[in-house]
Amino acid sequence: MTKYLFILAGMALSLTTEAHSQDADAILGEWLTDGGESLVEIYKCGDRYCAKIVWLKDPQNEDGSDKLDTNNPDPSKRSQRIIGLNIVWEFRHKRGTKWEDGKIYDPENGKTYSCKMELEGNKLNVRGYMGVSFFGRTTVWTKGALPVPK
Repeated sequence: MTKYLFILAGMALSLTTEAHSQDADAILGEWLTDGGESLVEIYKCGDRYCAKIVWLKDPQNEDGSDKLDTNNPDPSKRSQRIIGLNIVWEFRHKRGTKWEDGKIYDPENGKTYSCKMELEGNKLNVRGYMGVSFFGRTTVWTKGALPVPK
């Protein structure tokens, strides 16, 4: 009888771990940023979550050159293309629909912020902040919304 209890306990633990992993992976995929200016792909990086820009509404400057990370505080990174740029890293799934302890980089101003995310259906509330999250800004990303070609 004890043998069966151990087997059942192991199965329950396995199902709980698998369900937790599926919840944690709910943010994986492509997300259209607020305003439809870019498409960001969230992917796993080890046991955490990261994201990179995979599409821009306006990928080139007026002179036809690719948009670069010109506002990066590190001069050696200012020649990186915006498309392909990693802008989110270090996120951990905390519980339910929340991911925390991450960082987000804004190529428009070259600043990095602490960040947390919360999933609500096909919307991802992305809150960047410095210090306390109360003093931050939230943008909403939409999953599965494909950009309209120019």
